[in-house]
Amino acid sequence: MFQVQILGTSSAIPTHSRLPSAQVVTINDRHHLVDCGEGTQMQLLKYRVKLARLDAIFISHLHGDHILGLPGLLNTLSMYERTTPLTLFGPAGLQEVLDLIFAQTQSYLNYPLEFIPTEEFQPGDIIYERKRYQVRLLPLEHKIFCRGFRFEEINKRPKFDFYKAKALEIPNEYFPLLKQGNTISLPDGRSIGPDEVLLEPDPPLSFAYCSDTCYHEELIEHIKHTRLLYHEATFLTNLKDRAIATCHSTAEDAGKIAKQAEVGGLILGHYSARYKDLQPLLEEARAVFPITALAREGHIFHVRDFSK
Repeated sequence: MFQVQILGTSSAIPTHSRLPSAQVVTINDRHHLVDCGEGTQMQLLKYRVKLARLDAIFISHLHGDHILGLPGLLNTLSMYERTTPLTLFGPAGLQEVLDLIFAQTQSYLNYPLEFIPTEEFQPGDIIYERKRYQVRLLPLEHKIFCRGFRFEEINKRPKFDFYKAKALEIPNEYFPLLKQGNTISLPDGRSIGPDEVLLEPDPPLSFAYCSDTCYHEELIEHIKHTRLLYHEATFLTNLKDRAIATCHSTAEDAGKIAKQAEVGGLILGHYSARYKDLQPLLEEARAVFPITALAREGHIFHVRDFSK
């Protein structure tokens, strides 16, 4: 499994139907929260995301619409009697924010929270790694320090060719050994190597999260050929001057980045509250990059569904 569930899509302030930024990236059975605006923990409950499987939180920057749900969520995890460690990535100032809130509210976490400042890394660096996937840091350009995140599969296993194995009349009990890369000796005297029944693994899946940023060409090389890209689209092009002034992107900007990076698919999000109808944003991006979708609260995007 490699999927992205949208929890919040609004920029700056929530609307009656859209909450501030938050997403859950699920790889296999592990969850990773990306940004945590107001109401995030309510969304996690609503969509039945199992918090026991939450391994790490990634915060792009310190604007309120990306962090104000975090203290409450961390405290709730403690009240759920979590004891397993949780890794938190974000700008260095986030530690000060949390320390102040916990001190003034006399709140204490009963699980280890490992905070890792993203300033310690350069764009392109691997900041988090597990056996089957890793996360790299992405350069974004905003009014304050801001970084994106690229989740990517690694160490993909070769595919087992069941039909070829049956054609070679290999008993089923030998399949696990071959899948693990072992050479087997059959009772009839034949020796079968793994290369005879294993195929090249599928191309690795990847997802890039690009929150608040102006049109930033430096980003392109870091997300080249990403399978699925989320890129903010706060404004339509008729408010390009406003986008530049606030260091945000238009839907057209997002489409241009996706096209130049040759990604498999594009998700728009971080919409200005001024837009009740999001269709014009979608149409503007699709005019540049046709494989574009709108982020909607609760929607799940399966990364495998997008081809490069």
